[in-house]
Amino acid sequence: MAEILIGPMLRYVSRNSATIWVETDAPCEVRVLDAVTSTFTVWGHHYALAVVDGLDEGSCIPYTVRLDGVERWPIADSPFPPSLIRTLGGGDEPIRVLFGSCRAAAPHEPPFDLEPADDKRGIGVDALRAHGLRMLDQPVEEWPQLVMLLGDQVYADDPSPLTEMHIDADRSDDHDTDDNDTDEEPPSDLVADFEEYTLLYRESWTSPVERWLLSVVPSAMIFDDHDMIDDWNISEAWVEEIRQEPWWEEHIVGGLVSYWIYQHLGNLSPEQIDAEGILGDLIASDDAGGILRRWALKSEEFTPVPGGYPFSYGRHLGGGVHLVVMDSRNGRVLTPGARSMLDEHEWGFVADECREPCRHLIIATSLPMFVPGGLHGIQQWNEAVCDGAWGRPFVWLGEKLRRGLDMEDWAAFDASFRLMEDLIADIATGPEAPDTVSILGGDIHFSYAAELELRNGASLTSGVHQLVCSPMRNILGKKERRVLDFAASRSGRWLAEHLQRWVKRPPSRFSWELEDDPLFANTMGSLRFDGKVATVHLERAGHSEAGVEQLELVIDRRLDRAG
Repeated sequence: MAEILIGPMLRYVSRNSATIWVETDAPCEVRVLDAVTSTFTVWGHHYALAVVDGLDEGSCIPYTVRLDGVERWPIADSPFPPSLIRTLGGGDEPIRVLFGSCRAAAPHEPPFDLEPADDKRGIGVDALRAHGLRMLDQPVEEWPQLVMLLGDQVYADDPSPLTEMHIDADRSDDHDTDDNDTDEEPPSDLVADFEEYTLLYRESWTSPVERWLLSVVPSAMIFDDHDMIDDWNISEAWVEEIRQEPWWEEHIVGGLVSYWIYQHLGNLSPEQIDAEGILGDLIASDDAGGILRRWALKSEEFTPVPGGYPFSYGRHLGGGVHLVVMDSRNGRVLTPGARSMLDEHEWGFVADECREPCRHLIIATSLPMFVPGGLHGIQQWNEAVCDGAWGRPFVWLGEKLRRGLDMEDWAAFDASFRLMEDLIADIATGPEAPDTVSILGGDIHFSYAAELELRNGASLTSGVHQLVCSPMRNILGKKERRVLDFAASRSGRWLAEHLQRWVKRPPSRFSWELEDDPLFANTMGSLRFDGKVATVHLERAGHSEAGVEQLELVIDRRLDRAG
């Protein structure tokens, strides 16, 4: 009899519908409430997305999962509350959104305070797990309506101990049974293909507390570089080099196919899924793996640089809250002198979504738009040097620094940064402006809140903030922290602004300052929208005196102008 391997994961929820995702260990029929669907099979792995329609608005509905008629969720004698679907309502109930990025899998056991290179257990308390433990003591009404995962849901280039053990064993067996050239394998710390990617997701999403949380809180996701490989699509030169590696094709196919199945499919509404048609083709086909392989190669080779498939999307969360999620990795234009985070078509979609009338606008992207201190100016300077501002001899140096210091935030894609700040300034002024515009980001392994103001002295109607929550679980090393501390300091800012002026890059239309010291810790971010009022909490993960994993409030800010 079929069993559930991963899930159930509650993904998309609207006023009258919901989608629930599962991975099973065999082909089967999946039933959730009145929704019945068949699994599709990709290279020996079996998946289903149940689309539940006809739900009552503002309702709270317990659900079970049956495989071939046998109830497989909840697990017998489960210590957790029942899994629920909470549909959006038409009232003014508060809307809560969790957010964060960079969550590495590791055992939930001590020691928790080592340097990451010393021991995988040294990456600290898992902030997502700590929030799940808190929810066990909360009434349902206080649970979040969404968790927004902002990238690096798995680390393909830094596998967890359990996954690494499986990979080492499988590759050793392969070498014992064939004469394959080892040059065709990726480095030992990088997953090779779809099969190894499935191990990452299984370990990341099956710990009991996190598994239960993801069965009751809808989730939205977007990838970042470590979901594929460090520095993914950082420059055109990087793409040209990586495509020379004999192992790259299998790695990128495995990464894109697994991302579409495990993360992106659940981002879409039932209407978008029907319009796209891929899921229906997979269920009906005996070659679902072949379909997705061809899709992935088309996306990877659509242009001289990657792109082709639009991963950006939008969601309405109730209470006048509109979420717009941008892909700032796969859809980049990397031509020197014409770099862009998004191609023209996807940028048009994002701009239109952001302009939709709403009370609170959330713009989510894996990379911060407005970075603190000198991090902005140094990236502006670096892009100009890479484009030849200091002559051809310095282009090589600029490229080396771009990769070595991870200069790939929005400031390192100046054309897109200027378009984005113009869009935000336009949306956030005038009588029809939202009450708040919150720009969510991750990636950089420290967390902060920064309020934006126009440099020309004009007033914004909306409260506009850059909010970064990173990591949920992946402590930054001391060396990297010292570099970031300097970059965010006054001295670092002075140096960066001097370099930015030297290459004739004008300042931003906005000014922004950190409202608290940057938070270097495993962190969970949460937004709360209640009518016109909006607040953000950034909470540090740690242990109570009794040794229980918990979250400690560190940053607490009102986001609306009235606050």
